[in-house]
Amino acid sequence: MAVVDAVPVPSAEPATARTPLRRILRDRVGAAALAVVLLFLLLAAAAPLIAALYGKNPVDHYGQNAPGLLSDGGLPTLPNGGISGDFWFGLEPGLGRDVFTQLLYGIRTSLLIAFAAATVTTALGVLAGVAVGFLGGVADRLFGFLAHVLLAFPTLLLLLALSPVIQSRLVDPGAAEPEWMQFLVLVLVFSAFGWIPLALSLRATVRSLRERDFVQSARAQGASRFHIVVHELLPNVRSQLLVHATMAVPTFVASEAALSFLGVGVTEPVPDWGRMIARGSEVFQADPTYLVFPGVALLLFVIAFNLLGDAVRDALDPRSGVR
Repeated sequence: MAVVDAVPVPSAEPATARTPLRRILRDRVGAAALAVVLLFLLLAAAAPLIAALYGKNPVDHYGQNAPGLLSDGGLPTLPNGGISGDFWFGLEPGLGRDVFTQLLYGIRTSLLIAFAAATVTTALGVLAGVAVGFLGGVADRLFGFLAHVLLAFPTLLLLLALSPVIQSRLVDPGAAEPEWMQFLVLVLVFSAFGWIPLALSLRATVRSLRERDFVQSARAQGASRFHIVVHELLPNVRSQLLVHATMAVPTFVASEAALSFLGVGVTEPVPDWGRMIARGSEVFQADPTYLVFPGVALLLFVIAFNLLGDAVRDALDPRSGVR
């Protein structure tokens, strides 16, 4: 009796290998971007602990308090911006503050504003986009007109104009502006226009979903509008929301740094990357090192978050294969 060789049957891929996180980790670029983003998040969360172990803080003027650290012109006397065993990334020209702790706390500043703005813009985009896309008719046409009119405005100029106006309305004349007010103003400024692209995208998606069979079936069964929106439409746009939020964070980080660079963002003494870059550009010829650290940190963070956003989009796309 002839023995028939068994044909090997390929084993099915585990279900966990098809999860978005597993697909991101299997993508080398996505995994590297995720590692960099997690590193920045860890540094931001542990900034007070790291600063305590390091023995420095971002507000003390070490160069002015200790002789020999700064020259008469305010520049670090040691080479490479004053880098030494005591000051790992050197000293800030002029004030003599520690650059390493300024960078650490600058991460917290940027992330707090970016995550808050991304949360607000996502919520506004969901409310407007889903509601208008589901209702249609006159509301849809009016929203489309309004959104395109707002998008026609030069966003950066409006941000520059709105920031001092909001500050003047929220703070009494002659009163010192509290730190939380600076964060609130930036979140409000970013939220004024940041929700529109997501709302337009969700509007188009919901307009196509509302005609699908599962929505029509829910209507035929007497489901309320609230039930259809919450249980039928929102679950089908969760991936879109996650991708938007991931891509919005680096945009807001860069925008916040740009406003601080131009002098209308976070002010002293709150550590901020944009203001560090502005100061570094002023002393670049005499002390180029001071510009390198915040510039490289901002570049790495924005690139890593953008690459992570691309990886999340690919991982959530049902049409893309496992990498």
